Amino acid sequence: MSRHFLDPLFAPAAVAVFGASQRSEAVGTRLYENLLHADFSGAVYAINPKYERLGDETCYASIEQIHEKIDLAVITTPARTVPEIVRQCGEHGVRAAVVVSAGFGEGKGEGAHLQQQVLQQAGQYRMRILGPNCLGIMRPERRLNATFSNNMAQSGSLALVSQSGALCTAILDWADARHIGFSAVVSLGGAADIDFGDILDYLALDQKTRSILLYVEGIHQARRFISGLRVAARFKPVVVVKVGRHKEGSRAVVSHTGAMVGEDDVFDAALQRTGAVRVMTIEQLFAAAQLLATHQRVKNNRLAIVTNGGGPGVMATDRAVDLGIRVATLSEDTINKLNEALPGQWSHGNPVDVLGDAPPERYQTAVQACLLDENVDGVLTMLTPQAMTKPEAVARLLVELKKNAHKPLLACWMGETQVKSARELFARNQFPYFQTPEASVEAFAYLNNYHQNQQLLMQVPGPLSRRGKADTEGARLIADGVLGEHRTVMNLLESQALLTAFGIPVNTAILARSANEALVAAESIGFPVALKIQSPGVTHKSDVHGVRLNVIDAYSIRHAYTDLIAGVKAVRPDVCVDGVTVEKMINKPYGREIIIGVVRDPVFGPVISFGLGGTAVEVLRDRAVALPPLNSFIARALIRQTRVSKLLEEYRDFPAANLDALEHVLRCVSDMVCELPCLKEFDINPLLIDDTGAIVLDARIVIDSETKLQSQYGHMAIYPYPSELKTKWQLADGTDIVIRPIRPEDARIEQDFVQNLSPRSKYFRFMQTLQTLTPEMLVRFTQIDYDREMAFIAVVEQAGEEIEIGVARYATNPDGETCEFALVVDDRWQHKGIGTHLMNALIQVAAARGLQYMQGEVLADNEGMLNLALALGFVKTRHPQDIGIVVVTRRL
Repeated sequence: MSRHFLDPLFAPAAVAVFGASQRSEAVGTRLYENLLHADFSGAVYAINPKYERLGDETCYASIEQIHEKIDLAVITTPARTVPEIVRQCGEHGVRAAVVVSAGFGEGKGEGAHLQQQVLQQAGQYRMRILGPNCLGIMRPERRLNATFSNNMAQSGSLALVSQSGALCTAILDWADARHIGFSAVVSLGGAADIDFGDILDYLALDQKTRSILLYVEGIHQARRFISGLRVAARFKPVVVVKVGRHKEGSRAVVSHTGAMVGEDDVFDAALQRTGAVRVMTIEQLFAAAQLLATHQRVKNNRLAIVTNGGGPGVMATDRAVDLGIRVATLSEDTINKLNEALPGQWSHGNPVDVLGDAPPERYQTAVQACLLDENVDGVLTMLTPQAMTKPEAVARLLVELKKNAHKPLLACWMGETQVKSARELFARNQFPYFQTPEASVEAFAYLNNYHQNQQLLMQVPGPLSRRGKADTEGARLIADGVLGEHRTVMNLLESQALLTAFGIPVNTAILARSANEALVAAESIGFPVALKIQSPGVTHKSDVHGVRLNVIDAYSIRHAYTDLIAGVKAVRPDVCVDGVTVEKMINKPYGREIIIGVVRDPVFGPVISFGLGGTAVEVLRDRAVALPPLNSFIARALIRQTRVSKLLEEYRDFPAANLDALEHVLRCVSDMVCELPCLKEFDINPLLIDDTGAIVLDARIVIDSETKLQSQYGHMAIYPYPSELKTKWQLADGTDIVIRPIRPEDARIEQDFVQNLSPRSKYFRFMQTLQTLTPEMLVRFTQIDYDREMAFIAVVEQAGEEIEIGVARYATNPDGETCEFALVVDDRWQHKGIGTHLMNALIQVAAARGLQYMQGEVLADNEGMLNLALALGFVKTRHPQDIGIVVVTRRL
């Protein structure tokens, strides 16, 4: 394995500080002194042409005077000097630089020009830039403090990545008082080059980091951000706090969805698909991180509360209801146990009030009973320091109970002086404790959210839920026709045609431009019918009284047509009316009105919205959003987030709605979003659903031609599972072989495949003695980001199960132009052409995605791999550091 490209930033052996000086107030001075005073084990060089010495140390005029290797440059000089300094560093072989200096920016102006120059120089020398305008970086375990902060973080297992340097200093000060340590602290600043995605990629495999904290103000590269989060969250908890949740101002929208969905909704939806957890405050940030780092997990959200005070129990219950946490219904067996052990005055339910005079043993009995209850997923134990209470003794019993508990056990010790020693006991034993009922329940909610988001992380839907059944080309021709007429808003007939092309059931409409045509259309369809105005200038038909329902016979249809046109003209005399659409009046007495929409977020691209439909959707605002692509699991999770999901269940004389039909529509909408980048906004409102099925009664679709794609699905923040890359072929003996991209659910067959390799094949593949894949390796190999890496597996079917017989993979390098590959084939299946087929599939995908070179490291005595590489057009070169390794490279 080669070094990570950010190793020079996180683990430098030598650091050069540009701008170190004797001026105590200078940023460069503070930063240089921080490096020295932190006892950094590597070499530190000061560079400033104004000085020959700084204290007892030599000060160099330029980096050219230093004849040692420099890993990291820290630049604090004025912005205008930075491009030349970066060039000099590149010439010297520096591979990472922290640009603390301000005065840069995006867009136009001198700052933007300087920033572009810096990036051009860095790119030429393959140097990575952190910043500009940042606080710097800390690695406490390595005694590296390359910041101008007043604080040196304590060493620990939390990594903090922040877009705000000022907030970094505040968090460090806050954490220092609470003895919270860090594995790394990174200030991104302007993030002109290194961004969240790069840092997360490094921290995901950093052995010193157990949990990752992110402070987010805005996202520059959505695909890279989500990709990095998904990688990191597979290995360790990631907790995010984002500011700017409420955006003032408005934008022009023509759909209900566009009016309802805000940027914060979309950010939440994106986080859910990454497996990360979002919090709202700094206190919650640390509480969630510390709790998740204990590896306590839940599979459901039923909480039992044990308390010695009724009031705190009610407060915890109220907060649980607010957050959608269920207060567990204790089993009859548990109630009987508690009746036997507790005083008769106990609450006889959940919260379990053990009364104010409860000794430690009473707490122990109640907590133990709740932990053993199958209806309980977690237990919150609360204590208020009353006269008879023994806070530390109860805490000690809880610590012992936690050792054998298979469910989360949390503590809320309220007060201050009398519970101080108990809290210290909890802290020493890494027992999650909180000071208020609300914070305690919020912590349990983090566990629940983490479990749900981790499940969503495992989902890898393809771009088409019904591959081969959607008329994608027909849909594109319809959209092209609309754009060809210089229109962006489709009329109802065009919208219905587009939906039909993707298999969404619609109530077919006929356009009538006169009262007579309306009569003919109604007779053709059959009475009763509905009439709706057809006008490009009308956004919502009901707003201009442009709908007539339940027209029952031929005598009424002409009058209804004339009355409808006149009514619309009276309200909007300026609009151009094309006519009226005539539709069959749908009678579903048990129908519920649903809205399904799409809006294009400026950061994360298309977003799918679901909620309660009808004319008052913007008032009721019952909706949830998800990033495409969707599958059954994600679609059902989206439905459950809304209040209308309760209305879809059986109630009174209403039978339960057909959720399969609803899920089908959601997945078809996802297909549309994936395959039609021109979709900008649309509403299906209402979608009428009952126990028999679902049908679209009205739809409005807005498209544009401004989407510029560099690759297929480039308009989406999450790359779909590339099911189109699946191929089949056959060996000479008739054995069928399937080659397809790997999926998360392939973990078992991937593990079996590696275990069945011979020791020689394992050594050739991993260049080390390896018996089996570690859990971390298994996750990394099967849960991949299809946008920046690819893994093809070859499988055969035996006894009704897939058996993996070979795998080839590549990972894109940070330069975005090259990739590294690896290949291994089961010993029993070698010399059958499987490796060639896998590599050809890999090479084709890499070339199609714009990569320029594919490279691999092969052991010199692995003749089979070297011969295959040469046959595939690779060229051999010697490894610069290891004569036992051959580097093979092919231009794509």
